[in-house]
Amino acid sequence: MKLIIQIPCLNEAETLPRTVQDLPRKVEGFDEVEILVIDDGSTDETSQVARDCGVDHVVRLPSNRGLAHAFSVGLEESLKLGADVIVNTDGDNQYCGHCVEKIVAPIREWRAEFVVGDRQIESIKHFSVMKKFLQRLGSRVVRWASGTVIPDATSGFRAFSRSAAMKLTIYSSYSYTLETIIQAGKKGIAVASVKIDTNERLRESRLIRNVPQYVLRSSVTILRILLMYEALRIFSILGIVLFGGGLIIGVRFLYYYLLGEGSGHVQSLILAAILFILGFQTLLLGLLADLSAKNRKLNEDAVYGLKTLLYDRFSNRNAVQDDDA
Repeated sequence: MKLIIQIPCLNEAETLPRTVQDLPRKVEGFDEVEILVIDDGSTDETSQVARDCGVDHVVRLPSNRGLAHAFSVGLEESLKLGADVIVNTDGDNQYCGHCVEKIVAPIREWRAEFVVGDRQIESIKHFSVMKKFLQRLGSRVVRWASGTVIPDATSGFRAFSRSAAMKLTIYSSYSYTLETIIQAGKKGIAVASVKIDTNERLRESRLIRNVPQYVLRSSVTILRILLMYEALRIFSILGIVLFGGGLIIGVRFLYYYLLGEGSGHVQSLILAAILFILGFQTLLLGLLADLSAKNRKLNEDAVYGLKTLLYDRFSNRNAVQDDDA
């Protein structure tokens, strides 16, 4: 069994040594523990520092593509390297390294395929009241959207089985945290949560610099994923609301028409007709989106099969190279 701990980094030359030093090199149930650093186009010496720290693998992206992209690249590289379990942590040493043992335990014991670390937000002193509120709100929305019970949905400290990692596809370039949980819930991946410890803050968050922008981008991500997996339900609800509005206004017009006052309420009839048409079009959009979702599901299953063949071939090749060395 091989465990790979991946660290997406952007200009983490100062904090990375402490992060790497804190990570375990032996974990119960695993024959190999390796560390992978994904340098997301850093302008400092992050890659060189990673090598100096003795990490096993460094992938440097030529330009900054965003946290979600770096995370996705890390999953792909870990799978190619033959990882049976992948742990993701941050380069700012936010999460305690000794918690790696805790977060992989549910996967090792076949109780889950995807585990999210619960930072116990309320106990973190350096989190502002606004940040705690946003974290709680985001977690509640994700629980509703995904059907999972994850108290800290924005935590970046998480573990994936090989199968779960191959099933997830990251569409956002901003953040992977909310998207992966919703996808896992919709795809039937067993998700669990374990309580973890955090270290003292070494720097300010780079993801939540502008609160309104963070809320907007996170909301767009959630809405996009919901439309991908629940398009028919969402469009049906919206269509029914439009039809209902048209029906109410139409009944109102009919009431006045029967009283002989219909000529004074023609605008109500026009509005009712518009709402009926919009409701019908919305339902059609829902049906088309649902057909598209079914087609995407078939494509995802095909991609999963291709990934299985491709990554197993890569990992077997790496194993042969290691034996030759």
